[in-house]
Amino acid sequence: MKRHLVNPIIKDTVTFIQTAAESCGKVSEADFTLMPGGGNPFHYHTTYTETFTALEGELGLYAGKKQRIVLKPGETYTVQPKQLHRFFNPGNTENKFKVTLNPGHEGMENALRILYGMAADGLTNKNSIPKSIKHLAIIGYTSDMRIPGLPELLFPLLKWIAKRAIAKGEYQKLIDKYCI
Repeated sequence: MKRHLVNPIIKDTVTFIQTAAESCGKVSEADFTLMPGGGNPFHYHTTYTETFTALEGELGLYAGKKQRIVLKPGETYTVQPKQLHRFFNPGNTENKFKVTLNPGHEGMENALRILYGMAADGLTNKNSIPKSIKHLAIIGYTSDMRIPGLPELLFPLLKWIAKRAIAKGEYQKLIDKYCI
């Protein structure tokens, strides 16, 4: 499995330190770099905690839509399952941070591999979101990433699309192309 990923669109990187498979499902650990102004949308997970540790530079987090937290190197914050959150780089230089999922989540690991690979292949938009609704559904479903608002209302439909695509072998094709 690929350990170091580069997203050529948003210039972020992920390096897996320990995967769910390597830890017998206990944790997934990865180091991230994030460009100035970079970040992700508000979302939540239902099956795992996400612990953020700033390594270099400051890491911004929103826990809920209003609680803004800025971690300095060495500081940690854990997001609980079903807690709305997002991370971002509040500084003007690249930052580095560690994310630990507990328990480990192979689906999230593979979703990152697929998403970064698709970005390299021109299959995502300028925000690194898959252009294909089928691919978006697969990534959201397999990573246990839920986005509030309209996407959440559409989740039953997206879940149906993902399950159908998985049954037809589409997820395995993405795994074969981007994860092995």
